[in-house]
Amino acid sequence: MISLSQKKQQVEELVELLKDATGVYLVNYRAMSVEQTNNFRDELRAGGIKYKVAKNTLLRRALEQTEGLEFPLDKLKEPSGLVITTGDPTAPSKIIKKAFDKSEKPVLKAALLDGQYFDGSELKTIATLPSKEDMIAAIMGSLNAPASGIVGSINAVIRDVASLIEEVAKKQNNAA
Repeated sequence: MISLSQKKQQVEELVELLKDATGVYLVNYRAMSVEQTNNFRDELRAGGIKYKVAKNTLLRRALEQTEGLEFPLDKLKEPSGLVITTGDPTAPSKIIKKAFDKSEKPVLKAALLDGQYFDGSELKTIATLPSKEDMIAAIMGSLNAPASGIVGSINAVIRDVASLIEEVAKKQNNAA
């Protein structure tokens, strides 16, 4: 049994991890084999994503101390693991979905992405969301498209004017 000071330390560690999180996923890891758990942790670690397992009471206390992170209390039942990212909030969903597709474990209970709550049943939806970088690139591309069209049109007009001037100059040279 862990002491009260150890519990407080665990809560402080969780709060520290959660305070800068852009995405927090609550998963049920029940019935995962050691090999499955290790593979899952390795994939998360390779993506720069943290995975923490703690008692639900400690998770609840840490979440209460972190602004903007609120899971319904009914989600803090059964074994819970926290998948925490400070980067792309959708990246963990792809790893969770990949692991779930292989063995139907771990089960997503809920997720908070940039303050937006998603129920566990929405894993496929979350996993298909584009990353922030992809969305920014798409927006920039759509903003760039009209500009490049305008530049192309201006260049065409300039080219036509230059051709016209060249033709006029040739006619004047031939007339002289």
